[in-house]
Amino acid sequence: AKCHLRLNVGTYLPTFAVVEDAGHHDSVRAAALCAGMGPGDVLLADRAYVDLDFLADLNTRGVFFVLRDKRRMLFETVKELPCSGKILKDELVRPAGVKTSKSYPSVLRRVTALVTVDGVDREMSFITNNTNWSARTIAELYRARWTIELFFKEIKQTLQLRDFIGTNERAVKWQVWTGLLAHLLLRFLRHLSGWRHSFSRCAGVVRAALWVKADLLELLR
Repeated sequence: AKCHLRLNVGTYLPTFAVVEDAGHHDSVRAAALCAGMGPGDVLLADRAYVDLDFLADLNTRGVFFVLRDKRRMLFETVKELPCSGKILKDELVRPAGVKTSKSYPSVLRRVTALVTVDGVDREMSFITNNTNWSARTIAELYRARWTIELFFKEIKQTLQLRDFIGTNERAVKWQVWTGLLAHLLLRFLRHLSGWRHSFSRCAGVVRAALWVKADLLELLR
């Protein structure tokens, strides 16, 4: 099974999800995931979502994006911009392939930077349709994309979505949706009660409190 998810990195809450079989590439559901995005919104995604027809549609709608570029994708440099520090390159580019140049006729910006991952600097390249942000802002925006990895790790650990009671398609879908709903309810309880400790600890308290006669909000407060 695969869960395609659009996560609001500001609120740390899912805004759209598709749960289905895993027999296809992530980019197949990119348009459905981003259908609700409008002018000024920013899409942060990995290179699996680099589909130039899809990105051209986002650009037309006024949606900004920051994605890892595909290693084998060819670009023609239009202009080199000044860079310093951990920003290795900052360029305005156009897709150079016969098909890609037709799919995305506009200019893209490609930023190559040293990004610290687990204490080690790694060279990464990003593409965006925003030419006004600083190169550092683009690199930091992509770092925010890792929030979704933490989100999936959190719901797997606290809501036990690693082990499934049923393994047919319908059973797996229901268990994933139930997990997402449980996460939403727990986040709401956390908000109402003013809980200031970790989410996993909140989930543990609620799990234990289900078996006792107590006011859950008072207990969390």
